[in-house]
This record gives sequence, structure tokens and C-alpha cells, in this order.
Amino acid sequence: MDEMIPKPLISNDNEMMHGHGYTTMVHGNDEILNGNELAVHAEAIPSASTRGQKRKSAIWEHFTLVDVSDGCKRASCIHCNQSLAYSSGSKNSGTSHLTRHIAEWCRVLKDRQKSRRYTTYNSSNENASFDQERSCLRLAKMIILNDYPLHIVQQPAFLSFVDSVQPNFKMVDIGTIETEVYAIYLKEKDHLQQALANIPGRISLTVRSLATNQSIRYISLAAQFIDSEWRLHRRVLKVMMAPWPQSENAVGRAIIKCLSDWNMQDKLFTITLEHDCSSHDIYSANLRNHLSGDNILMLKGQTFAVSCYANILNAVAHGVLASVHNVIYLIRESIKFIKADDAHENKFAEIAVELKITSNNSLCLDVTSEWNTTYLMLLAALDYRQVFTLLESYYDNYGTAPSTEDWKKVEAACGFLKLLYAFTLNIMSAEGNHQTANMFFHDAWVLQLELQNGMAHGDDVIRGIVIGIHEKFDKYWEDCNVVLAIAVAMDPRFKMKMVEFAYSKIYGPTDAAKYVKVVDDAILDLYKEYAAQPELLPLSPIYVDQVPADGLPFIETGGAPATASPSTAAAGAGLVDFDMYLSEVTTMGQPFKHELELYLEEALTQRTPDFDVLKWWQENTRKYPTLSRMARDVLAIPMSTVGVGSSVFLPENGSRSLDDYRSSLRPELVEALLCAKDWLQYSP
Repeated sequence: MDEMIPKPLISNDNEMMHGHGYTTMVHGNDEILNGNELAVHAEAIPSASTRGQKRKSAIWEHFTLVDVSDGCKRASCIHCNQSLAYSSGSKNSGTSHLTRHIAEWCRVLKDRQKSRRYTTYNSSNENASFDQERSCLRLAKMIILNDYPLHIVQQPAFLSFVDSVQPNFKMVDIGTIETEVYAIYLKEKDHLQQALANIPGRISLTVRSLATNQSIRYISLAAQFIDSEWRLHRRVLKVMMAPWPQSENAVGRAIIKCLSDWNMQDKLFTITLEHDCSSHDIYSANLRNHLSGDNILMLKGQTFAVSCYANILNAVAHGVLASVHNVIYLIRESIKFIKADDAHENKFAEIAVELKITSNNSLCLDVTSEWNTTYLMLLAALDYRQVFTLLESYYDNYGTAPSTEDWKKVEAACGFLKLLYAFTLNIMSAEGNHQTANMFFHDAWVLQLELQNGMAHGDDVIRGIVIGIHEKFDKYWEDCNVVLAIAVAMDPRFKMKMVEFAYSKIYGPTDAAKYVKVVDDAILDLYKEYAAQPELLPLSPIYVDQVPADGLPFIETGGAPATASPSTAAAGAGLVDFDMYLSEVTTMGQPFKHELELYLEEALTQRTPDFDVLKWWQENTRKYPTLSRMARDVLAIPMSTVGVGSSVFLPENGSRSLDDYRSSLRPELVEALLCAKDWLQYSP
């Protein structure tokens, strides 16, 4: 009978047992079945034996052999008592199926193992004992960050899940979770207030409207600023209910309330609005009077208000689509016909193969509220225009194929939409501290030029499309081109050279000079406003000294001198009179040059893909102390109200909406949820 005892597949110590598609590692009484990642911890039980001989395989710690008849034996599981075949006379079945039973099938052992793992986890985490308050806080943060409804704490499925994870957690009610949300909101607000109090520059505001399913709207205000490390930030400051735009002065009241709550009456730089600046009341006497006397408005308020660039792109795009709405209807109906029946779709593909038409664009229906999907639908349809026409000859019930004239209109419309689509993607691709104000000028002037040329185009179709949209963008360009130009002038890769080039293209060489002068004067006036703030950084007149070896002019100011080595300081101690003499001689020999002049005269910085304009100003702050303060505030102007990570492809009205659930909540709770979600994303 000893020959009938199978040779052990596994030794008692750290050896391998191979079964069908999985491996078993044995470490003493701990057996890990890698095939299905089930860990089996065998209990101390008597090993099975046959005629006094111990079997060495670890699997026999879970089975006993039972004689059946005629030398046949069966293996009985000691956990669930299930009997499995083992040997029939001189032939045995091996132990692979026994291993599989323990690893996969034995429910009693699995339940026992699950209980043991839970006990082991608790015993190994005695020092990290369960904390009801901490768990409740994390639950509130989860609800805020994931936009879950507060009544999730009452949902049976969620309650069951929490109980399975941590039975000791006592689920809180809605009132308690509301209290936690408010506590998080107040704590994060306090942190943000401390941070804002220490920023070296000023803040610019964005104003957005949030629609609801009721007759009210919310106004959301966010601050954009650059911190002491030259990193760009945007944080929501206030969300308040207002019957806007029906109510007069609603925006002004919201801004006043926000500035008061955050104690920023003397830090406001610009305000960026969703729509045309002239349609709002931010120039109201109430708002101006509320601002601190120390708050210097940019260029005396001439460019205090900025329109949202992303919204004007959306408005122009929807205008383009409106000019071909009849053709869009035909294309939508055609795609519906093709997609409604497999036979139609197969025939469409068959015709495309016969005509040798290949396209990388997928033919699919659009989302009517997102113009980018409509553009992609039209782009794909253009590739298959011949197929649509031929398809009519196969089906009598298909009659919505666009005509040749219709396709011409679509082609012209797609030419403008391609430009708008690329410019919109530029906004979305500018992440983090790269969405600075300098990045918007180039796309804006190119679009202005394209629309201007379209107005004078000889093609009636193109001119017909442009007539409806040129007025919208021309108004934006008139209101905001100076702010855009000042911002790009603060980019050392372009400075005023880009402005001069763009204006020569738009206005012609003769008229460009007067528009360039407007920007020149605006930049100089703004610089003078910063230079006239001695309480921020005392400065004396700046002059050009001897040119050092690197070829760059050295700027001296009346501020604190750079730290020198002891030997240098000693050598310079007896040269004070000589330095004063040089100053007098240099001053008499040439006119004063302020930082702005020196910056604009300096050669342009090389354009590289990884160039970071904020890093450049950080590295040149000592060289241009006054101009860098001005650049900090200018580059932080939010040219778009759409934040990083948000979709720029908005409905025609440019508004975003609260969902039905949040629309039903109290206004103060809506504010706590929306603000806290924004702030928690940046918390450690």
C-alpha cells in the first residue's frame, strides 16, 4: 500500500505545489493560492494518515481519507464534509482537484477565513482605532468633492456598503452632514483668507451666472492672482443667489458683497464678465464708491471690465451654425436615416467603397448644445457628400440629402469653425499657471483679421456667413484689444513687436501707428501708476550704467544693494565719492531710462515650447522691480471666466446650470458646497 501513497507534491517548508493553472505557496500553516489570490490559513488539525504513515502534502491538513470499497478511497473535507474522489484500486486521482476545492469551492473555509482576516486587521490596527468623528468628516468631504446628494446617508445600498466596511460607524443624518459641510467650508475659507492676505499683488475677479430650473440664478465670483512664488491661482470666493439679469445692479451688489466679505476693497484690479461689458452695471456709482481710495483702477477704470474670450468664441461659433441651420437639419436627418437600419448603414458603406472615399472622421449625430460636436458632424458629412447624394437613388423614403449649394455653405462654415475650434482648444490645453493673459492676443487678432477679410470677400456665401458674426467679435475687439495688447507686451518673446505686427495686418501700415500709440500710452500710464506707489517698493530714478560683459544694461535703483562678499564691501567702502561722481557724470551725459523703456528695448527672448512667462518674470524681478509688479497683475487678468478643467464648448447663452438637486437647496448651502469643492481640490 505504500506504493499507492502519492509522492508529496509539496514539502512542509516554502516549496511549490503545482495544480491546474495555479501555484500554491506554503509557509508553515499559511497557504497562499496564487491562482485566485485566496489565502488559506490552516488550523491546527490532525494530519491524515494511512496505516500510521503521515502524508507530507499540506493539502492533507484539510482532508481525511475514507475507505469506501474494494480499495477505493475518497477524500473528505474536514471543513464542509464534502466527499471527493481520490483513488480507485491502484489508480489515484491526484490532489489538484482537492486543492481547487479548498481554494475555490469550500464555502465554510472561505467564511472562516474572511472572519479571521477581519480579526487580524483589527488586531494589527489597535493603535489606529476607529474614529467616528474623523470618518464623518471624510464622508462630508466625499460628498462635497463628488457632488453626491446629502441624502446619500439615507440610501439603503450606501448604508449596506458602509456597514460591510466598518460596522462600528454610526451613520449620521442629513442635519449632521450639513453641519459638517458648513464646518469644512468655514475652515477652508479661513485658510484661503490667510493666503489672500499675503499675496504680493492684486486680484482680478471673474463673474459667472449659474442657471437653475427655477426663475432664479446664482452669481459665482472667483479671484485670480499670482502668488509670491509666481504661480497662478483661481479660487471661487462667493456664490450668491440673485434674480439676474432681471434685477438692476445685481452684479454690482454681488461684487460689493464679495469684496467686503474678503476685505479686498483695495486689491481689485479688473473684473471679467461672461458677456458684453456694456450690458452690466459694474460701472455703477455704488461699486466705484465702495472701492477703497487706495485701490487704483487700471488706467483709471478705462479697462476695468473685460469680456470673456471663451464666451465670445462660443457666440461666434453659434452664429456660424445659425447661418447654415437649414443644411444642418438635412444632415442630421440623413444621419438618423442611415443609423436607423443596418441595411441603410451597409449600403452607405458600400457606396463609399465604390467611390473610393476614405475618411478618418466618424459619421455620428451631434449634441445640439455643444457646437464642437456639430462642427465634427459637418466635417465628417463633407467627406461623404457624394454618398449622401447617391443614397437617394436606392431608397424612395430618403429625401434629405443636401444639395450642391448646401454643401458649399457647409464647406464655408467649416472654414470658420475650424479656426474657432483650434482657438478654443488652445484655451482648454492651457493648464495650471499657463493660462496667463498674454496667451490670448495672437488668436484674437487672427480671428479679427479673418472676419474682416470675410466681410470684403467676393464670395456671397462667405460674406453671408461673416455678416452675422463680425459685429459680435468686432465689439469684443473694440472693448478688449488694448488689455490683450498690454498683456502680450508683458511677454518677453513678443513685447510691442507683436502688437505692431498685428495692427499693421488689421489696420494697414498707415493707420496702424495711431492704434499702436494707444497701447504704448496705456502701458506707460499704467507703469507710472505702479512707479508712483512708494509704499510698496521705494524706488529712485533708474539709469543705464556701464554695459557689463554679458551685453545687458545694468539697472541701478535706490533700493537696498545686493549682498556683497566682505572683501568686495571693504574695497568699495572707499569708493562712495567716486560712485557719486560717476552718477552725476552719467546722469548729465544721457537721459534717464525707466524699467519699461529698458525692457522694451532689450532683445526678444527666444521662443521655445517649454517657455514659462511667469518663471521668466520671477527670475528677472530684481532687474525690473517695478515692472515685475505690474506684470504680475497684468498676467493674472482672467481673459476667460471658464476655469481650467471646465468645458469651453458652452450653449449659445454661455450659461452653466445647477442640477435639479442643488437648485432645490438653500442658497447658503449651495455656496458652502460649491466653494468647499473648489477649495478642497487644492488642500494638502
